[in-house]
Parts: sequence; structure tokens; C-alpha cells
Amino acid sequence: MDLKEKGYEDHIDEEVERELDQLSNDLTKDDRDRLREVVRERVHSEMRKEAERLREERASELKKKVREEKKKLEKKEKEEEEYFIRFNKNFRFQHMVMFTACFLLIFTGLPLKFPDFFISQILMTIFGGVQGSTLIHRIGAILLIYFMVHHFFYCIFSKDGRRDFIKLIPVPKDARDLVINVRHFIGKNPERPKFDRFSYIEKFDYWAVYWGCVIMIGSGLLLWFEEITMKYIPKYWVDIAKEAHSDEALLATLAIVIWHFYNVHFNPDRFPGSLMWWHGKISKHEMIEEHPLEYERLMREREEQEKSVEVETK
Repeated sequence: MDLKEKGYEDHIDEEVERELDQLSNDLTKDDRDRLREVVRERVHSEMRKEAERLREERASELKKKVREEKKKLEKKEKEEEEYFIRFNKNFRFQHMVMFTACFLLIFTGLPLKFPDFFISQILMTIFGGVQGSTLIHRIGAILLIYFMVHHFFYCIFSKDGRRDFIKLIPVPKDARDLVINVRHFIGKNPERPKFDRFSYIEKFDYWAVYWGCVIMIGSGLLLWFEEITMKYIPKYWVDIAKEAHSDEALLATLAIVIWHFYNVHFNPDRFPGSLMWWHGKISKHEMIEEHPLEYERLMREREEQEKSVEVETK
């Protein structure tokens, strides 16, 4: 028995004594003692029962609360564990080929544009000087050409490719989303724009690659086969191709490092990086936050499929 309960019992004893003094003046001392003991025992017994009942009630409420919290946690974990396939294996393969080609081209091409930088001299040494760098640069160019051809046929003959290509075409909503997003960033709009499968940011990424590949591959082929080129077109076209190739390479590098890497890997919401390029999956939480319109559409399609299955089973 703790001190608190002992204090309560002492208080009950005092009340019992006061009542006995008022109601048992005509009783003998033995009867009064017997009555006192019976009342005390009954009061203490009822008090212990009530205290036990309150403890059990409190324990039951605590268990119920724990169960509810556990269910909420399990529900939250289940929701967070649900993933959607965003990019199929074919698309992920293309992306791996592309970024491998880009890294090879950047690390072997920019040192030629900025030969006096210390890091350029290190890279040239690593890749075997001018001859080694040239060979690796052309390997990167072949990979980039292969990627473009592969992706071209993917967009024509693949169902997913045709769907994504159509959804990547800019529409007026992208301009509105840009304005809303800028207003959100400066605190003028409390809510972000709702994106579908691809936001204007991802569309910019995609078409920047197209534009860059057309310029880099076109100008690069003119420089690669310079002797053949000079037989059919004036030299100044080769000079233009050289400048375009050099400047577009720098622009592409800055776009990859500043724009793409930040939005995909260095953004605080994704840091230290996203592995979507490897497994192609996106969590339900990310889907709701970044592509709510696509998520709503997928949920409607899922609901329709479930209803059709129920109808077929009946």
C-alpha cells in the first residue's frame, strides 16, 4: 500500500469514528468496537475494490490507446511502403547509357576547352593524354548516338514510350504552373501547383537533352570526319561546328550539374540522392507530393479495376 492510499484509509477511519460517536451512544463498548470493525472492513474493502476497478479501467484505456497508436503507425508504414513503378527497365537502361556517355564526354572534352586548369591536367593524365582522351571521347559519342537511336524507336514502338513522349510535350498548363511555383517560392501563394506525370521542370530536362544531343552529335560528327566534311562544305561551317560543340558542351555540363542534379539529387527533399534511376520506383508519399494529378488518376483506375473484378466474380 502506498502512502497516498494509506492517507485515504486514515481519513475514512476518522469519518467512521465521528459517525459512531453520533449513532451509537446507547451501545455497549464491545458492540461499538464490533460495529466499528465491521464498518471499517466494509469501507476498506469497497475502497480497495473501487481502486482496483479504476486501475483496470486505466490500464484498459492505456492498452486501447497503444493499440490505436500501433494501428496508426502500421497504416502509415503501409502507406509509405507502397511504391509505384515510374520508369520501366527499358527507360532505365536508356538513362544509364545516356549518363555514362555524358560523363565520358564531359571528363574528356572539357579539359580540352580549359587545358590550363589543374583539374583538366589531372583528367588528361588519368585518361592517357590527348590520344587516350580522344579515344574515350569517341566511345562516349558512340554511346550517345546509340542512346538517341534507341530512344527514338522506343518512343515510336513502345506503349510506355508513346505515352511518356506525349505527356512530355509542353502545354499551357506548364506556363501557369511556373508562375504559381514562383509565387509559392516568394511567399505569395500558399500552395504549390499540382503536377501530372511530368512537371515543367522534368519537361525542361527532357527537351534540353534532345536539343543538346542534336547539336552535340551533329557538330561532333562534322569534327570527327573533318576531312570528308571539308570536301562538301566550306571550312567556316567546320569552324561554326567547333564553336557550337564547345559552347554547347559547357552549357550541357552546367545544366546537368546545376539544374538536373539539384532537382533530382541535391534537393533537400531527396538529399543525398535518389535511386529512382536504378529501381524505377516512387513512393506513395513522393507521388502525392510531386505528382498528385497522376496519383489521383491511378487511384481512379485502380478503383475501376477493383469494381470490374467484383462484377466478374459475382
